Amino acid sequence: MDIDFLGVGWTYPVNFNQQGKMEMAKYEDCVRQSIWAILSTARGERVMRPNFGCRIHDRVFAPNNAGTVGEIISDVRSALVEWEARIDVLDIDVLSRPSQPNVLHISINYQVRTTNNAFNLVYPFYLQ
Repeated sequence: MDIDFLGVGWTYPVNFNQQGKMEMAKYEDCVRQSIWAILSTARGERVMRPNFGCRIHDRVFAPNNAGTVGEIISDVRSALVEWEARIDVLDIDVLSRPSQPNVLHISINYQVRTTNNAFNLVYPFYLQ
C-alpha cells in the first residue's frame, strides 16, 4: 500500500508550530483538508483556477426545501468527483435542525481509495 500517494501539505488554514515551522497535514488528514477546501471555495473565487471549488455557494439565498437540498447534494458530489481523485464518495446527506433553519449540515461519507478507510465529514452550510 502506497500511503505516500495521499500526500503531505500545509495545514488548512495555514498554521505554525511552537518552533515557528509550518504545520503539515499528512495522508488522510491531507485528504480531509482538501475536501474542506473544495467545499469552502466558490467557483470563480480563485483567479488562476476559476473552475475550482463547489457550486453550493450559488445557493446561499435559496430556500431551505427539498429542491435546494437536492441541488446541494448534486453540487457537492460533482465537485468532489472533479477535484478529489483520492476518494470515492459513498453517500451525501443534508440535514437541518428546526432550531437552526438557516444551517444545513452536509454529511459526506467517503472512502480513501489507497487505504480503503472510510470517513465522515460534516460541513456546515449557511443559507441567507
